[in-house]
Amino acid sequence: MKTSPYIVYFLLALVVFLLSTKSGNEKTIVNAMGEVEHPADNAFSDAKVELGRKLFFDSRLSSDSSLSCASCHLPELAFTDGRKTAIGVNGAMGNRNAPTLLNVGYQETFMFDAHLETLEKQVIVPIQEPIEMNMNMVDLIERLRKDPYYVRAAREIFDRDFDPWVLTRSISAFERTLVSDNSRFDQYMYHGNEEALTKSELRGWKLFSEKLYCTECHKVPLFTNLVAENNGLYSDYGEDKGRFRIHKDSNDIGKFKVPTLRNIVLTAPYMHDGSFSSLEEVIDHYSKGGEDHWNKSDLIKPFELSQSERKDLLNFFEALTDTSYMKRFR
Repeated sequence: MKTSPYIVYFLLALVVFLLSTKSGNEKTIVNAMGEVEHPADNAFSDAKVELGRKLFFDSRLSSDSSLSCASCHLPELAFTDGRKTAIGVNGAMGNRNAPTLLNVGYQETFMFDAHLETLEKQVIVPIQEPIEMNMNMVDLIERLRKDPYYVRAAREIFDRDFDPWVLTRSISAFERTLVSDNSRFDQYMYHGNEEALTKSELRGWKLFSEKLYCTECHKVPLFTNLVAENNGLYSDYGEDKGRFRIHKDSNDIGKFKVPTLRNIVLTAPYMHDGSFSSLEEVIDHYSKGGEDHWNKSDLIKPFELSQSERKDLLNFFEALTDTSYMKRFR
């Protein structure tokens, strides 16, 4: 007995419908953050991303050929380096913590000062910064033009000689592919898996989103509001006054860009200068309302948590971990 093609079509349509719904009528969101947007002057292509990947891991980008971008942004640590502050060529000590690059394609500004408008501009900074890669751009281009692969790829992809445009567009194109969107929190919140979170993690999410003020600065789904805030880390910020160094505006003193909390358990130590080694210390800081600073955000207020609530909150942070991106780097 032959099955009617209309029955087959109906069954296929039913399967698609069921896979695209949650709780019967809510549409499942594959990625709550949406698609990464690529600039008009840097459209996506697989070849461009591959070129950017090779450049990202190429230590010739530093003056003594000892460091690549990946030296401070290790894939296994959610593209951070596990240090308080980054270490540059010849052991030069940086003054800021290396932030994660995961989901950087969704950001609107870059650097802890939140002052650069594009990833393409951000790429240049660590390469030329004396305490980081300390590489003169003219010398770098001359060095990399000796590599036949880079010369050929520049011509095939961009129809031009290898130059700073090719360098910055390729690395930034690669960085926009670094997406982490499949944590257990995502599976619970957006993919319809009601068993993805434990009871403790659910209680932690309720604390995070309802009792505390966390979501004011760490808005879902990115878990950041993408702006610079003074979180009362210090009563005196010393030499590094944050965004103040860009415009010399006193209203910017102590303001640093709010980091994402996605993969937070992988990105210790914490704060712009790596001053907290554990999430427990971070919770202690916020629970006491931060340090007394005249420019501290009004959002930073003291709160109390029981030991069980602290444990629930820490467990919730664990649920924000997603290392599925690592399959590309093993």
